[in-house]
Amino acid sequence: MPSVEDYLLGTDDTESVRLGVQHRLWAVQAAAIWERAVIEPGSRVLDVGCGPGYAAADIAQLIGPGGRLLGVDGSPAYVSQFEARMERLGFSHAEVRRGDVHDIASIAGDETGTFDVAYIRWVLSFSKDPDRLIEQVHKCLKPGGRVAIQDYFGYASIKLAPKNEDFQRGIAAVAEYWTEHGDLDVMGEMPRILRETGFEVREFDVVQRLARPDNQIWNWPDIFWPSFIPRVVEAGYLTRADADAFMAAWRAASESPDSFLLLPPVFEAIGVKR
Repeated sequence: MPSVEDYLLGTDDTESVRLGVQHRLWAVQAAAIWERAVIEPGSRVLDVGCGPGYAAADIAQLIGPGGRLLGVDGSPAYVSQFEARMERLGFSHAEVRRGDVHDIASIAGDETGTFDVAYIRWVLSFSKDPDRLIEQVHKCLKPGGRVAIQDYFGYASIKLAPKNEDFQRGIAAVAEYWTEHGDLDVMGEMPRILRETGFEVREFDVVQRLARPDNQIWNWPDIFWPSFIPRVVEAGYLTRADADAFMAAWRAASESPDSFLLLPPVFEAIGVKR
């Protein structure tokens, strides 16, 4: 990731817990793209922007002790959590290294060009140079290796029903603030980036999910707003009054059986190194 100080969502304990819940809520979609990218026993996998290692732990179990998993992340706290998690699980075939994923080929060192699959989930939308990041990942893969990506396009299309202007004002501010640090429409450029970098785009599709107050995925935004909206206020993209109105609208929606939320579209891509 970019420097820890620049990471949009922070790297404190609250964010680490949120990432764990997020992984559970999207575990089905993660496992499905891993299968389509052919992560299997014995695979050598690169987890780009691995965070505390929630996805990495599942991948390490899938590939088994005959495989190899290398995670790379910029946060010292997340690197420590990754190491502790793998030690508890007894996954000695999973390692993490701290560094900027935009230099991941250098971080991989002698292992560059040996990986079967690279997994990149919700990392590129935080990058100011996704072309370079994908170029670096391409170097890490062996010929025929696959990159599996899950990230955003059209994040600002989030809609709450019944419609609420206070809520939508907050979403617009979130999207505007995010552009300081990355690109919430990054997947719109991904077919081009993959092709120009030397990948064949084998798969490109979208996962569109709907949340209602009585289903699990409602918890995804429910744990995100309290941790992120204050950052948007602090950065000056939303007033305190507007933030309070946003949260009041969300609480009201959470208590209504008629509410639903159109979640941000998560696009998926699988590229094969030519």
